[in-house]
Amino acid sequence: MSSKSPQDSLLTSSSETGLSENGSSNEEVIEIEVPVDCVGERLDVIAAQLFPDFSRGRLQQWIKDGHLRVNDLAGKPKQKLQGGEILTLAPEPEVQGDWLAEDIALDIVYEDEHILVLNKEANRVVHPAAGNQTGTLLNGLLHHDQNLANLPRGGIVHRLDKDTTGLMVVARTLTAHQSLVAQLQREAWWQAIRGRGRRLSA
Repeated sequence: MSSKSPQDSLLTSSSETGLSENGSSNEEVIEIEVPVDCVGERLDVIAAQLFPDFSRGRLQQWIKDGHLRVNDLAGKPKQKLQGGEILTLAPEPEVQGDWLAEDIALDIVYEDEHILVLNKEANRVVHPAAGNQTGTLLNGLLHHDQNLANLPRGGIVHRLDKDTTGLMVVARTLTAHQSLVAQLQREAWWQAIRGRGRRLSA
C-alpha cells in the first residue's frame, strides 16, 4: 500500500477574480496533481475521486465545457491519464441547497476572505436536516455571507453535535473548502494507518 494519501496531490489554489462586497471570491481555480498510481484511469473517474464535493455527472459536463482541463488543455471524460497531470477546475457557481438565511447571532472569533472560525453554542444544530430546517448554524451563516450557498454544505467541513460547544472552521471559498476537506481526510488517513500499525504490532 502506498504511503501517500490521494489528498497529498492538492496544489496551491488561487482566486481568479476580485472579492465580492462581503469578502468571498466570485470565481476560483483549483489545481490538483493526478497521483502517479492512477495510470490508465479515465479522466472523469479520477476527477470524481479528486473533487469529491461534485458529482461525476457535473464533472463530466465541466470537462466537456472546458471548466475542467488537463495540463491547461481541453480534455474528454473518457480520456486515459498517465499520472502526474495537473487538473485545473474552474467550477461554475451553483446554489447547493434550498437553505434559508436567518438572522442568528454568531460568535465569530476569526474571519478573513477565505475562512471564518466560530464558537458553536450548545443546543444548536449545525446543518439543516429533516425536522431541523431552520434555526441551524448554517442558516445563520447564510445570513452572514450569502455566497456560502454556492459551496458544498454551505462551507461547513466538519460537525459538532447539537449539545456540543467548540470552535468550528467554515470555508468561505471553494478553494478553502477543498483545502480544508483535504487536510481533514489526510489526518483521518494517517490515523487509520497508525491504528493499523498498532494492531499489526500487537
